[in-house]
Amino acid sequence: MRRPAHSVTIGAAFVAKSMCVNGQNVTMGIWDTAGSERYEAMSRIYYRGAKAAVVCYDLTDSSSFERVKFWVTELQNYEEHCRIYICGTKSDLVENKSQRRVDFHDVQDYVDEIKAYVCETSSKTGQSVDELFQKVADDYVTCNAFQVLSEAKGVDLNQKRDAFSYACCHH
Repeated sequence: MRRPAHSVTIGAAFVAKSMCVNGQNVTMGIWDTAGSERYEAMSRIYYRGAKAAVVCYDLTDSSSFERVKFWVTELQNYEEHCRIYICGTKSDLVENKSQRRVDFHDVQDYVDEIKAYVCETSSKTGQSVDELFQKVADDYVTCNAFQVLSEAKGVDLNQKRDAFSYACCHH
């Protein structure tokens, strides 16, 4: 999943990642969309129908966290059942704390508010990248198993949506 440090996404890049969860093979189609304003309208094409979204921000740039809020609102408006994962990037640069510009507690408060999952990763070192994708795959399988079980028992999932989203997204 790691790209060279000089690689910048222009428009969108696609990769498929297969993972095994509870003996079940899960293939995730991952669209890496550019977060800049000039690509906003185009990005909707890529996240249409998404079951999960990892919205990233740069731990060394406070304005990038403000953009996270825009993208979360977009996802909530257009993809109501999309699970959201908030990911701080460049954790390798904030080990000594002097370069950190986004306070983890502020992020945690926001994540609690929107019932999402939060993590911090480093593309450079690979720290927590695999764990993040494993979490997305695990939640997908767990939530689908819950949905199948509930539908078989005749539970109206529309009435249970808040509990279902909370169980899958908030840890």
